Amino acid sequence: MTTQQQPRKALLLSLIPGLGQIYNKQKAKGAIFLGVTILFLIYFFAIAAPELGNLITLGEVPGRDNSLFMLIRGAFHFILVIVYFIFYALNLKDAYTIAKRWNNDYPVPTTFKDMLKGIYANGFPYLLIIPSYIAMTFAIIFPVLVTLLIAFTNYDFQHLPPTKLLDWVGVTNFTNIWRLSTFRSAFGAVLGWTIIWALTASTVQIVIGIFTAIIANQPFIKGKRIFGVIFLLPWAVPAFITILTFSNMFNDSIGAINTQVIPLLGKVLPFLNGHLIPWKTDPTWTKIALIMMQGWLGFPYIYVLTLGILQSIPNDLYEAAYIDGANAWQKFRNITFPMILAVAAPTLISQYTFNFNNFSIIYLFNDGGPGTVGGGAGSTDILISWIYRLTTGAAPQYSMAAAVTLIISLIVISISMIAFKKLHAFDMEDV
Repeated sequence: MTTQQQPRKALLLSLIPGLGQIYNKQKAKGAIFLGVTILFLIYFFAIAAPELGNLITLGEVPGRDNSLFMLIRGAFHFILVIVYFIFYALNLKDAYTIAKRWNNDYPVPTTFKDMLKGIYANGFPYLLIIPSYIAMTFAIIFPVLVTLLIAFTNYDFQHLPPTKLLDWVGVTNFTNIWRLSTFRSAFGAVLGWTIIWALTASTVQIVIGIFTAIIANQPFIKGKRIFGVIFLLPWAVPAFITILTFSNMFNDSIGAINTQVIPLLGKVLPFLNGHLIPWKTDPTWTKIALIMMQGWLGFPYIYVLTLGILQSIPNDLYEAAYIDGANAWQKFRNITFPMILAVAAPTLISQYTFNFNNFSIIYLFNDGGPGTVGGGAGSTDILISWIYRLTTGAAPQYSMAAAVTLIISLIVISISMIAFKKLHAFDMEDV
């Protein structure tokens, strides 16, 4: 005989978590849901509510109240409250859905033992991903939320807790980027170079990587393993060491590039004789050196990735193209490149997003110099290295750095999502 339940009644009862489940004859689940709610209410009024209140006020007495700690703790408890509200919404859905299952004569676990069996049979994958969701919440969402909140405060060298209190200033930090001439000019210059850097450096390393992979994959090439080892050397050596080595090699006066390489090239190209290139004292030449270095550092990964893809392309496609009279460029354009793009598009896009935030090469090579463009930014600083300067200088601007961080995140996420969508990066059905 079918048990008739009223889904709306179950939904209304579940406004108090657990009662809807008890109405649906799931007493064990109802007791658990009700227990979770009771524990949450105790936690909320005893701990979370005062901390959320401190998040709003950010303290009242300088020296006693640490506004930064209050902000961080408030953000933490805010996340826990949101997690409970998600649980609350799932509780409502569960009560309504189970009531409908009773009416449709579907099996419904009523005992605790049956619930465990159902979880093991149907919910085991969810149990496995719960730890990753917890880790993601506190390793990613929590820092992002703290950064977001700091961007709306006046946290700088004039307001350092606990000596001074922080205040909420709304969107002032964002408007100051455009309103204050120093920050406006610096942000424009740094953003422009960041875009040029990310596009140029990433494209160079991708082109070199694909080109070397295609050459190494040709049947007439002898000693492929030797070439493979040589091409992987830049990847094998830690980037930290490579960048510092290049920094010494590009030294204007005693570096190997100016003292040995250019004189050697001058024997073939006479116009280079007697000319020392200001690699580290002229912003333009420094930028060129940075792009060349990133091409060297980044191409091995693209080489390995592309070589694996090339070796998986059936030779029948190239044989058919040869019979149809296709030349090398037509084979690459119509067979090789589409296959590379279909498989590696997400990875290729990630090269651009990585270089957009490639702090190490900018900082280690010439510390963002030479010279400055205002606002504490060096002439070769990208946005991420400018943020570092804003937070470590003699007059740190933490809230301004947080605002710039959010702008970077918005730019990178937006461009990445558009690129993924346009390239159908995750549509693998036709591959």
